Amino acid sequence: MTITPPALSVFETLESEVRSYCRGWPAVFDRAQGARLTDEDGHSYLDFFAGAGSLNYGHNNPVLKRALIDYIERDGITHGLDMATTAKRAFLDTFQNVVLRPRDLPYKVMFPGPTGTNAVESALKLARKVKGRESVVSFTNAFHGMSLGSLAVTGNAFKRAGAGIPLVHGTPMPFDNYFDGQVPDFLWFERLLEDQGSGLNKPAAVIVETVQGEGGINVARAEWLRALQDLCHRQDMLLIVDDIQMGCGRTGGFFSFEEAGITPDIVTLSKSISGYGLPMALCLFKGELDVWEPGEHNGTFRGNNPAFVTAAAALDAYWADGHMEKQTLARGEQVEQTMLAICGEHESARFRGRGLVWGLEFDDPTRASAVCARAFQLGLLLETSGPQSEVVKLLPPLTITREELDEGLRTLARAVRETA
Repeated sequence: MTITPPALSVFETLESEVRSYCRGWPAVFDRAQGARLTDEDGHSYLDFFAGAGSLNYGHNNPVLKRALIDYIERDGITHGLDMATTAKRAFLDTFQNVVLRPRDLPYKVMFPGPTGTNAVESALKLARKVKGRESVVSFTNAFHGMSLGSLAVTGNAFKRAGAGIPLVHGTPMPFDNYFDGQVPDFLWFERLLEDQGSGLNKPAAVIVETVQGEGGINVARAEWLRALQDLCHRQDMLLIVDDIQMGCGRTGGFFSFEEAGITPDIVTLSKSISGYGLPMALCLFKGELDVWEPGEHNGTFRGNNPAFVTAAAALDAYWADGHMEKQTLARGEQVEQTMLAICGEHESARFRGRGLVWGLEFDDPTRASAVCARAFQLGLLLETSGPQSEVVKLLPPLTITREELDEGLRTLARAVRETA
């Protein structure tokens, strides 16, 4: 299949230069269902992007669509601020019964603004309020959002530069395996904490991704995460897990930290929590941390009731039993086998990942972009990640069929061969 880029006209003449994803995928998309999108010329694309992880259950999932249409047709509340509504109650009940109680998680639920960076901002504010300190530690190659507080704990130099002002009160530490196993875990971090002359202000919290998505699919080991939690407890710091992209089943369990057996003090969720791509975010925290004054953190669109409807439907449909987790892990094994074959054929390639998030990296950092460009020509949507866009990132819907996944993996392998 050869795809001719369309005349984008109004997108190029009227829309800002800040747009990005559309530059790698020069098509005008019109419809989508499951793991496929169709452009206005009728070309079909297999989606290994899934709305940057916002569409874990695929495009226009029929179960969620039916719940949403029924709600809209009965004139259910659309915009509710933080008012009590039947849709919010149904979501909270479902979230408590399907997610929190089975995992024995002691969290209160906060609805910040509806995006991931809103959730992170609220987590940082709460941690500072609870501990009465300003400093927050993050990790190399972290990404936590594009607003100022989130950028201060983000590692990417390009994104940080966009702030236009100094980003303060954030201190980076080495992520797992940053020194290729040559330095003991947390040696530098703990030495700074214990040395009164180090210049490191006592942190209120540490924020971490268990798998760094935008940072290059860097996977933290379970033992590293457990050691981090232990360090936070010993040093009186709160542990924040940013599960915005890796939560809602992306790595297998509903939360990405379940495998490590830890219980973070604060957890942020967004992206696929609504299940349908509708804006929604949560900040979860242990009950004793609920020190907010009414209205101290709010937002006009934190009461997106249609998102509550699809979120509850997604939890009921996919998380009331253990099937989704088992299927995701099985699909992950399918991806891993293809990655092994690709890397066996191409010595310059290596891979890493968990569940249904995987990264393919090459010695030549420009190769990833070439692979993604060729994949698009062949009808497969892939994006890059990493500080130099040096990693091909695989993020298919969790509901993708085995046959669709195999088709996409064959296309990936072909794109790698044809860009060698």
